[in-house]
Amino acid sequence: MTNNQLVPVNILTFKWGTLYSSEYVNRIYRGVKEHLNRPFRFVCVTDDKAGLCEGIDAVDFPPRPPEMKNLYTYAKHGWPNIYVKLCVFRPGFADLKGPTLFLDIDQIITGDLDRFFDYKPGTFCIIRNWMEFRKRLFRKVPFCGNSSCFRFDADGSMAYVYETFIREIDEALDDRVWSTEQEYMTHAVGRAKINFWPENFVRSFKRSCTWPWPLNHFLEPRFNPDTGILCFHGKPSPEQAIAGYRGKHLNTWTKPCPWVKELWER
Repeated sequence: MTNNQLVPVNILTFKWGTLYSSEYVNRIYRGVKEHLNRPFRFVCVTDDKAGLCEGIDAVDFPPRPPEMKNLYTYAKHGWPNIYVKLCVFRPGFADLKGPTLFLDIDQIITGDLDRFFDYKPGTFCIIRNWMEFRKRLFRKVPFCGNSSCFRFDADGSMAYVYETFIREIDEALDDRVWSTEQEYMTHAVGRAKINFWPENFVRSFKRSCTWPWPLNHFLEPRFNPDTGILCFHGKPSPEQAIAGYRGKHLNTWTKPCPWVKELWER
């Protein structure tokens, strides 16, 4: 084991509301234990600690930033909401110290996680947001991160991201300016400081595994075994992928996927 592998790291997740059960967090935790070969602290920031595995450090959400007062996004979505991801860069958040990998809980860890800490250490790394194949035919993929999985150092060096968010909060929360929190995060971190993960680190189920129409109606989604994390952003969810998914449009349909069941339930 190298000296770098002896440095403790953090895995950070969020869970609020009732859409996802505690078992989603537990699955991520079990995946980390299986695929990460260095000491780690697993932190789940949550409004409900019930049902979480022993070994998970459950932490309460911080109070809503006072700057959010009376903003329409807060009135519409309450607190916490998706913009709490911008708060992780605040010094002292969840008492984090050192390299930190944030993971949405609707993902499946399928391979080596050490590479997520060995790749360009000391920098900010994130998924490059995926784009549908048909859209890529006509325009360039935007420079935008997908905040399902990103890594940063909780050493105060990225406090400027939180400070920018607070300073620009009216604009940041206005979906007429920024359509998603990850678009705003990309802006706040700054283009020059963003590194995108290699393609095989995190793959999208619906962008990398499913077949284009009309093959998706005949062929089961395929899995690339060098994938580190399989991301289920939007629909289908892992359960929907297992059962087979029929979205509003024919190009979103997928056949039942038993290999997702095997990965999901182990």
